[in-house]
Amino acid sequence: MAEVDTMTAYVPTEDDFKLKDNTENIAIDNNFASQSYWKEVRKKFFHNKGAVVGLAFVIILTILAIIGPMISGYAYSEQTSGKNLAPRIQGIENLGIFDGSETMVTTTGTKKINGYAQGKLYDTFYWFGSDKYGRDIFTRTWTGARVSLIIAVAATIIDMVIGMSYGLISGYFGGKTDMIMQRILEVANGIPRLVVVTLLLLILKPGMITIIFALMLTEWIGMSRIARAEMLKLKEQEFVLASKTLDAGPFFIIFKEILPNIIGPVITQVMFSIPTAIFTEAFLSFVGLGIPVPQCSLGSLISEGYNSFTTHPYQIIPPIIVMALLMLSFNLIADGLREALDPKLKETS
Repeated sequence: MAEVDTMTAYVPTEDDFKLKDNTENIAIDNNFASQSYWKEVRKKFFHNKGAVVGLAFVIILTILAIIGPMISGYAYSEQTSGKNLAPRIQGIENLGIFDGSETMVTTTGTKKINGYAQGKLYDTFYWFGSDKYGRDIFTRTWTGARVSLIIAVAATIIDMVIGMSYGLISGYFGGKTDMIMQRILEVANGIPRLVVVTLLLLILKPGMITIIFALMLTEWIGMSRIARAEMLKLKEQEFVLASKTLDAGPFFIIFKEILPNIIGPVITQVMFSIPTAIFTEAFLSFVGLGIPVPQCSLGSLISEGYNSFTTHPYQIIPPIIVMALLMLSFNLIADGLREALDPKLKETS
């Protein structure tokens, strides 16, 4: 008796090819949604209170440096008859503060005087006071802040380009090229920066361009070392070897493959370099090697206020406070960026 084949051929239908909605059956971790690298960096940066405070102060001070000289109605080089006048602010003067009065120390003791009343300048107001030439310190402070910021940012960007390129090329090629370039760097680093800057400013005509050029020659070494160290760490990675296998050129690998992977340390170093450049420019201006008069920077204003500190101390306070806030704010931002961009600090933040 023949066996009966009970197996029948199965014919597929359209329902067999429909995607199954199994989102309710699988476990998805909704507490940690995937996010891009820069989104995570931004989130970590704004969770750092110090960095946020520093960023807020930088924005405020930058805005004041832009619009501040146009607020008071005085030009930064305008000289008036109101010389060495104490701060006076309209409206607040009725409260007994910032009313133009100052305490003078004389051989017979101290006495309180009001230069506005003595000069019958009843409708004159200097928010930060005036200097010995009758120039408005408020206008000059924010003009000086603008000049110092321009010099610091411009010099830092130029140093970043030079130092980063030098370090990346030195680290990538290695061998004799690296040895020669590093010996040149050691010689440049062995010469005191202040000596180089001072000699350069004595030879060239003092001014903003000269200071930027002087800072450019001396501040690129730190960036170069960081870029070289990152290059030595990354140049043997698989993605670099893959690019070499595909016959990519050296400079394509340096600036297209490796540079985007070290942008974090580069940005951090740039932010740390800005307050250093601000301080260097202020020091040069303080010793008389900076911006020529009647132009001003924070350093030159501090130098002018220092000469009259014993008699009119209010003249040195505004530029010192502005410079201190700028340097502190940029350091806070740099510290926040370092923590946000460094993956090794991810678990500790």
